[in-house]
Amino acid sequence: MSNERIRTPRTAVVIGGGISGLATAALLAAEGLSVRLVEALDDVGGRAGSWDSDGFRFDTGPSWYLMPEVFEHFFTLLGTSAAAELDLIPLDPAYRVYSDPATELKPLDVRSGREAATALFESVEPGAGDLLNTYLDSAQDAYQLSVSQFLYDTYEGTAGLRDPVILRRLPQLTGLLTRSLASRVERDFHDPRLRQILEYPAVFLGGSPYDLPSLYHLMSHLDLNEGVLYPRGGFIEVIRAIERLACAQGVEIQTGSRVARIATAGGRATGVVLENGTTIAADLVVSTADLHHSETELLPPHQQTYPEKWWAKKTPSPGALLLMLGVEGELPELAHHTLLFADAWRSNFDDIFGANAKIPDPASLYICKPSATDEGVAPAGHENLFVLVPIPADPEIGHGGVDGEGDPRVEAAGDAVIDQISEWCNIPDLKDRVVLRRTVAPGDFASNLNSWRGNSLGLAHTLGQSAIFRPRNASRKLQGLSFAGGSALPGIGLPMCLISAELVVKRLRGDRTAGPVAEPTRV
Repeated sequence: MSNERIRTPRTAVVIGGGISGLATAALLAAEGLSVRLVEALDDVGGRAGSWDSDGFRFDTGPSWYLMPEVFEHFFTLLGTSAAAELDLIPLDPAYRVYSDPATELKPLDVRSGREAATALFESVEPGAGDLLNTYLDSAQDAYQLSVSQFLYDTYEGTAGLRDPVILRRLPQLTGLLTRSLASRVERDFHDPRLRQILEYPAVFLGGSPYDLPSLYHLMSHLDLNEGVLYPRGGFIEVIRAIERLACAQGVEIQTGSRVARIATAGGRATGVVLENGTTIAADLVVSTADLHHSETELLPPHQQTYPEKWWAKKTPSPGALLLMLGVEGELPELAHHTLLFADAWRSNFDDIFGANAKIPDPASLYICKPSATDEGVAPAGHENLFVLVPIPADPEIGHGGVDGEGDPRVEAAGDAVIDQISEWCNIPDLKDRVVLRRTVAPGDFASNLNSWRGNSLGLAHTLGQSAIFRPRNASRKLQGLSFAGGSALPGIGLPMCLISAELVVKRLRGDRTAGPVAEPTRV
């Protein structure tokens, strides 16, 4: 059964204060509902949180500002704009790429814009510039089609899928959906660095380029055509902006309030019960907590749309080993975004997703140095590094800690990562210059965020977990229960989470169109 509209809800309770929860609460309040948001932790942000220590400020999750038009659309729905809420800075280079020193391949600076990107590809591999032009034309087309036809569809009906625009493109879409991203890239490009630049965005979608459909080559449109931005102050400023807007709409935000269960009666969700025994009644419940947790922990088996047996056949995104490092002195070797690509590229993904999963060594990894752009995130004369290593989604890997106090396996992996950065980026004294260190591992994602199997992003965007095959934004078992977040429609990432919030509103309105909600006319 779909989310019932026998009566128009007047009150709502939103579970979870990440970007999905804050955005959903703000939009529902703008619809005229009285909204309370409950968050288990002591501050909002969820995966997009923040950690401050000794003058350093670290984002603890997302760090790429892509799909700016989705943010702009969301802010417009609430009567404002990204420019009014955020100080966005274009990054140049968009990112830097290092290869395994054994390959003797030089680092590459990747600059956004069609001309710069094609020139880089041509300089590395003659003929690759023209091939990239064709690739990016296709990526842009796939992206525009996805935004207009797929991402904002609630899939309550099949009208969107029967749109003549889709039917005319069916042969093309079939090809994009039935071959892997890697096969699409590796057909035309041969230099390993170029292949890795085009295949790495699969990680942003929680998967392997060898498993994700080639439709997701659209991601290259975002960084190579459109460009990469950074919100001054860090991504916590995006959270604070949406929190401000939610509060301005009258949302009551209650932190330190863990939900024990979703209250139900007569086949309806009627509110939530907190761990302290407090009941919060509401006409509409929206859980933006991890979907596995929402279904298998907050509801009894007979009320679960996605029970444990459903999850047994699904693929989580990778787990993550995160390092937050405060470093003395400058690090010109690193750009704002830096990627280290292992020569054993495919086996890295096999290590993460395969039957014999293990932490890759050496790993392909990502480094964010926001202090390259933002002087406010580190003390004078220091750098701020956030390192993400995709690893198996397995809480048994352990928990991290501050200044080496995490589980031994996690800290040993952290040591290896610092040594790898030191060697590959020619920073021989890096370890000695670290003055602050924190590690986070899958055990932390599981215990702090109730993340299924300790994964870091949500459900991977395999074909069977994308679009119409992804969990819907409403319970089929309970009226008045909706979902939003990285494991529900439309998927992983901050922009997707904003769209996910909008899908809750579309269901509330009975809007089954494939596109975004119409924006209010600006005066």
